[in-house]
Amino acid sequence: MNSVSVVDWTRRCAVASLLGLIVLGLAWELWLAPIRPGGSWLALKVLPLAFPLAGLLKNRMYTYRWLSLMVWLYFTEGVVRAASDRGLSAALAGIEVLLCTVLFAACAVHVRWRLKHAPRVEPAPSKAL
Repeated sequence: MNSVSVVDWTRRCAVASLLGLIVLGLAWELWLAPIRPGGSWLALKVLPLAFPLAGLLKNRMYTYRWLSLMVWLYFTEGVVRAASDRGLSAALAGIEVLLCTVLFAACAVHVRWRLKHAPRVEPAPSKAL
């Protein structure tokens, strides 16, 4: 696999899993298994996920780096709710954990692959005094 296809593939996986997390979070808290009937304010938890979408689409390395750290907050929520909730909510939490894992893996592989295959920049020669 060449570096362009790996970068493109990991970008697609990251964008797809991020969009999946956004859709899952909204559907979960508004329709599927809200804490209160009719939806809850917990749906706002997906708002921070909307910010990195533009950076992923523009292939910005910095976005991949900080998103790979931020996703662990949602992973933790998914693990806690999978263990404590029952029924559909526990299943949705399991899906959240899976999406977070895919997103982290895609970001990590993307960053490592791009750094490994980045063009080498030679340092400027130092001038002796």
